[in-house]
Amino acid sequence: MFDRERLRDLILQKALHFGQFTLASGKTSTYYLDCRKITLDPEGARLVGEGILDILLQSSFPDAVGGMAIGADPITAAVVTMSAVRGTPIRGFMVRKEPKGHGTQQYIEGPVEPGDRVAILEDVLTTGGSALKAIERAVAFGLHVTQVIGIIDRLEGAGQAFAERGYPFAALFTIRDFGIEPNPA
Repeated sequence: MFDRERLRDLILQKALHFGQFTLASGKTSTYYLDCRKITLDPEGARLVGEGILDILLQSSFPDAVGGMAIGADPITAAVVTMSAVRGTPIRGFMVRKEPKGHGTQQYIEGPVEPGDRVAILEDVLTTGGSALKAIERAVAFGLHVTQVIGIIDRLEGAGQAFAERGYPFAALFTIRDFGIEPNPA
């Protein structure tokens, strides 16, 4: 089902850029991955959803998936949609950067309840800071985080940060799958 090579080709064609960039982590880099060009593309979304579902089905299948808004939102939507197509339904949720100023004023939005087992999703991981913030807010809500899954691991510390906290981590790709070595620390 999951065509890894096709997703790799789409990332190369649409999401990988070279130049001088400052990343969300504050690090500088000679390349940038704009995975929204993939997760908001029909074929890319389907492939990402299928790939992440394959990872989830190889582990302890959680009750829900989600991550930090806005980056994880299209990934979550792709996984939720493909789970229905495949007959392996899973719910989704969003982690807000700030609680909304009205209604429940929660950081967590979606059909999840305290005690649910969840996987945190992310597009590109460098140090893991955004996913760690999502984990912090999910745990504070009462969710049990079982794993972290990303589209691309830049191999610059995220995996180690999750391991140190006891969270299994998997990614569909590492930056080496695109012929790039990690940036020096």
